[in-house]
This record gives sequence, C-alpha cells and structure tokens, in this order.
Amino acid sequence: MAWFDWSSLFIRWFHVIAGVAWIGASFYFIWLDNNLRTPPKWKQDKGIKGDLWAVHGGGFYEVAKYQRGPEKIPETLHWFKWEAYTTWLSGFLLLSLIYYYGASIYLIDPTVMDLTPKDAIIRGLGLIFGGLFIYEGACRSALSRYPALFGIMLLVLLGAVSYLATHWFSGRGAFMHVGALIGTIMAGNVFFKIMPAQRLMVDAVSNNTEIDPAWGLGAKLRSVHNNYLTLPLLFIMISNHYPMTFQHPQAWAVLMAIGVVSAWIRHYFNLKHIGISRPSVLITGAIGMLLIAGWVSYPRESEESSATSVSVQSAPVMLNAVEQKAFDVVQTHCANCHSAKPTDNLFVVAPLGLIFDTWQHIRAKAPLIYQRAVVTKDMPLMNKTGMTEQDREAIRKWIEQ
Repeated sequence: MAWFDWSSLFIRWFHVIAGVAWIGASFYFIWLDNNLRTPPKWKQDKGIKGDLWAVHGGGFYEVAKYQRGPEKIPETLHWFKWEAYTTWLSGFLLLSLIYYYGASIYLIDPTVMDLTPKDAIIRGLGLIFGGLFIYEGACRSALSRYPALFGIMLLVLLGAVSYLATHWFSGRGAFMHVGALIGTIMAGNVFFKIMPAQRLMVDAVSNNTEIDPAWGLGAKLRSVHNNYLTLPLLFIMISNHYPMTFQHPQAWAVLMAIGVVSAWIRHYFNLKHIGISRPSVLITGAIGMLLIAGWVSYPRESEESSATSVSVQSAPVMLNAVEQKAFDVVQTHCANCHSAKPTDNLFVVAPLGLIFDTWQHIRAKAPLIYQRAVVTKDMPLMNKTGMTEQDREAIRKWIEQ
C-alpha cells in the first residue's frame, strides 16, 4: 500500500497547488474588475473602459480594461484556464484514487447504506455529472435572467445532492462528492462559457468585427458564480479533518448551513471591492458560524445512545482464535477513539468518522487498519495506548488469514 500513500500525497499536493493558483486568480480578477475606475479622457479615446494603479513587489503597475478590445491582438496574450483545468483533473484523479479505488474503505459505510463498490461509484458519478447537467441547463435557460430564482434553484440542487450523498455514503465520502460537484460546476463554467466567450472576443478583434456584449456579460456571470462557490468548496476540502461536521446526524444540513454562511461572508468582500462597506454582513456571518458551531456541538444523548445500541458485544460469537485476538487488540488500542462514543480525553468524535465498535466495523476497514497499525505504525496516535509489536503482529496474522 506504500504506492497508494505516495500517489495520494503527490496528487493531493499538486491539487492544492493548482487550487491555490485558480482561487488566487479568481479572487484577484474579481477584485480587479470591481476596483476599475473611470479613466481620463485620453484613455477613453483609446477605448479603455476602466483602469487602476497598484504597487507590489517593489514596482508600480498600471492596469487597463478595454471597452471592446485593443486595436490589434498582441503577440503575447495571457489566458487563465489551466489553473481551473489542472485543479479539476487532479481533484477527480484524487477522488478516483481514494474514494473509488478505495471505495470499500473510504466511501462505503454499511451503517448508512450497504452498497457494493460498483453501486457506490455509479451513484457518486451520477451525483457529480447529473448535478452539472442540471446546473448547465438552468444557466442556458430563461432562469439565468432572474438571479434570485437562480440562486434558490442552486441551493435546492446542492441541498438535494447533500441529502442524497449523506444517506448513501460515509460522511467523508458524502462531503467530498458535494465538493466534487461544486468543483465540476466551477471548472465547467470556465470550459463551457468563460473560455468560449473569450475566444469569440479575440476572434472579433482579430477580424475587426463587432463584439456581442452578451459574450462578456455571460462569462462574467459565471465568474461571479465561481467566486461565491469558492469558500464553501475550500471548507469541504478541509472538512475531512473535522468529523464533528460530517458525522453529525444532519450532516447535509450542517454542510448547507456552512456553505450559505461562508458565501454570505464572501459577499461582504465583494461589496467592499466596489466601495460599499457593510459590516453587518460580516457580523451576521460570524454570528451564523457561531450558531452553527453551537448547534453541531450541542450534546445529543438520545441520538448517541441509539448510535451505540449495536455495541462491542454484538461481535460474532463464532470468531476463530486469530480473529478474536485481532478483535481484542482493536478494542483495547483503537476503539477508545474510533467509537460512536469515544472515551478518549482528546477526541469527542471518532477521528475521520471511523468506528470500530463491532466486528463488522473492523472487518470492513481491515486494509486501513493493517496499513496504519502494521505497515506505517503511526496508529494509535503517538501510541498513547501502548500497542506492542505483539499486538501489531496479531493484526498482521488476521489480515494474512
């Protein structure tokens, strides 16, 4: 499994680098567009719509945006597309490696729905590309001319996908598929609308023909969509480190609430870029996040009790000696953290959502237990439970059996 870990590391690393480049460019160009000011008359006579001055890296920069385009397309014209494409390609490769190749470990949770890997993968791809199809259809319909209705449609779409995903997959797998849909929508905006519009504009300037204003307006609208989806997507990218969100009984509602509030907070900065200061947006966003944290952290005794109704005692009684030894080792050294109700003094929610309360739980995650306890030996965390080499050998014997 070493190849799996190294592949995951390098692909994830590249995905983060590409994502930083894409999101940074997205934030910059939204800021740039919102900060353009009316230029002096001599610039307007050259067809410049807006300009700005900036200082950075020890130098001054003058940026100008043309109403139509320059008289002649320059030999070197910078396009911003591969940041989006490489982010999506590396993200889909990472999703395929971890959640599809490793579906039985990371995507399927028998306590949620007992799926085969094939069924889980088909459902996952259906959510991603089915959601993209619905979004694209809405963008190309009359609905796109009514921002409020379009926003409601998008919320309903993401809410439905979140609900289905959390009722089909593991908590981590569900959140990652909602993130994959959002990322696919964002990359699709670049591929299906923004880049074609820019090609039409370049061709028009090159051929000295008229530019249809609808090209630029449509591309800018998609860029604005991407801008508001960025913060929810960034949350999903880091959410697998915080199981109190994806392990919540209403995880889909937690995800939607955080997504809406984070988009609302992004709205504050977009307003500020055009000279509108509304601290109330930022304050209500912060209050919203605190309310979500309080809701998610509120004790749920009845729910926890029902979640633990299948206890350690429900392990099969006909375990052979090797299985019984492995079961005892996991219960002694792992289940104090990885339980529906952890007893560890550090974790109040099972890390990564992994639960080892029953033999069924343990057997379903056998490859992962073997990798972390026998191969890399980085679990238990800092070996705080004192797992011995004999204990690790017991797990190895069970896996080999």
